[in-house]
Amino acid sequence: MTMHLKEHLADSLEAWELKILPRSYDIVGDIAIVRIPEALRHRAGEIAEAIVQINSHVRTVLNQVSPVSGDFRLRRLEWIFGEKKTETIHREHGCLFKVDLEKCYFSPRLLFERSRIAGQVKPFETVINMFAGVGCFSIIIAKNSSVGKVYSVDINPWAIRYAEENVRLNRVEHIVKPILGDAKIVIEDELKGLADRVLMPLPEKAYKYVDYAIMALKSDGGIIHYYDFIHAGRGEDPVQKVEERIRRRLELLKVNSEVCFGRVVRTVGPRWFQIALDIKIN
Repeated sequence: MTMHLKEHLADSLEAWELKILPRSYDIVGDIAIVRIPEALRHRAGEIAEAIVQINSHVRTVLNQVSPVSGDFRLRRLEWIFGEKKTETIHREHGCLFKVDLEKCYFSPRLLFERSRIAGQVKPFETVINMFAGVGCFSIIIAKNSSVGKVYSVDINPWAIRYAEENVRLNRVEHIVKPILGDAKIVIEDELKGLADRVLMPLPEKAYKYVDYAIMALKSDGGIIHYYDFIHAGRGEDPVQKVEERIRRRLELLKVNSEVCFGRVVRTVGPRWFQIALDIKIN
C-alpha cells in the first residue's frame, strides 16, 4: 500500500513531500483513515484522491488529527474527501461490522489476531471479552467456532449499541451477549468464575486488569489472551520483555501460569511494539 501511494503521487509531490508522505493508512469498510503531517496539509486533497483512485471501493477519506486516547479509545477525525460521514459497514472473515469511527474504536489491523483466536476456541467454551468494542473478536468467534457463549463487555455506550446491532446483523444473538460497563466491575458483579477463555485486546489496560481476568476464569483455570505495548531496544526481544513483565505480575498474585505462545502483532512507533501472549492459567 505504501509504495502504491508514493508511486501514484511521484509526479505530483516534491521529493521532500514524498519523504514524509504517510507510510500506511487504514481502510474500514468504504472509509480510509490517513494521518497527514502538518507540513503536508496543503496536499491533503491530492493524497485523498490518490487513495480513492488506488482503492476503488473507498467513498470517504478522513484525516486522523489526534492520537487514540481516553477510556473510549477515540481519535479526532477530519473529513478531507468524498462523502461526509464517519459510519460504515466493514466486512471481515465472513462477518459484518457496523461502526461509527468517530464514536467507537476500531482497528482493521487486528484481522489476523481475530482469526487466530477464533481458531483456538473449543466447542461449548464460555468466552469473556473484557474490552470488546463493537464486537469484532466476539462475533468472529461466534461465527467461526462452536463456542457456547461469549460475553462481550465494553465501557463505551456507543460501542455497545453498535455491538448489539452487529450481533443482530450476524445472527449470533443466541451466542454473543453485549454488556455495557467497566470490565472489572462487570466481572465482579456478573461473570466471576464463568470463563474457559478471557480476551484482553486493550494493551493500555490489560496489565492493570489481569487479576480480574483471572477472577473471570473457572476454578480449574483456562486461557487468557493478553495484549500489551512494550519498548524494546536494539538486541532486546519485545515478546520476551512482555513475558517477563506479566510473569512477575502473576507471581505476585500467586498464580500458576505458563505462556503458551507470543508474537509481535505490529509496530506502533520507533522500537514500540504491540505484543500478543496466550497464557495458560492452571
